[in-house]
Amino acid sequence: MSDRSGLIERFAEWISESGRIVFFGGAGISTESGIPDFRSAAGLYQTETHSPYSPEEILSRPFFDRHPEVFFDFYRSKMLHPEAQPNAAHRFLARLEEQGKLTAVVTQNIDGLHQLAGSRKVLELHGSVHRNYCMNCGTFHTLEEVISAPDPVPACKSCGGIVKPDVVLYGENLDESTITGSIEAIRNADMLIIGGTSLTVYPAAQFVDYFRGNRTVLINMAQTGFDGRAGLLIAEPIGQVCEAVSRVWQEG
Repeated sequence: MSDRSGLIERFAEWISESGRIVFFGGAGISTESGIPDFRSAAGLYQTETHSPYSPEEILSRPFFDRHPEVFFDFYRSKMLHPEAQPNAAHRFLARLEEQGKLTAVVTQNIDGLHQLAGSRKVLELHGSVHRNYCMNCGTFHTLEEVISAPDPVPACKSCGGIVKPDVVLYGENLDESTITGSIEAIRNADMLIIGGTSLTVYPAAQFVDYFRGNRTVLINMAQTGFDGRAGLLIAEPIGQVCEAVSRVWQEG
């Protein structure tokens, strides 16, 4: 049996023996659906527009307030991917939830692909592109309305105010109820799957420290500071791993 086969079989065994699995994920699960991470997107934007701004600057609240037209030019052209579809990893997690194995997805992504795949208990640490609110009157606006708005800065259909995506920008705090729910889910889990994240974005990356169990699976192409603490470490694309585990788990 190859090392990979052994890892996949152990992964499947842990799933079979667990009943409170939590998935904690980042950009790596979405890149397999064709959505680049924001630094790659910003780098492309800088090249195309000769922009002098860094990714962190563009996606900060002070920049949004000062230069909303530049923010939305970048946001619409590089961060919105309404055509993207869930991949094997998203679908596998939704299946685990449907079968009563997975209790929560805690994600740093804002694309809504987990919900599109069928997951219901999704805690979005950094918000969602699918929720947009007028900063003046609070009126809700859809993603489609933000994309198709005729002006450089989307205007509220009710009062004409600026519509802001419900995503957490640099300089903004995470939603307290989402933090509480995420920590609670991870603390009560009997298995933690960490996928597609380098665990370098704080404070979100600290949440995995609340896990009290001894079954931790880390799936990431690059090394992380958590590698030495993972029970199973798999350096492969998460979609491929989930497809392989799904086959073994179903056969078992």
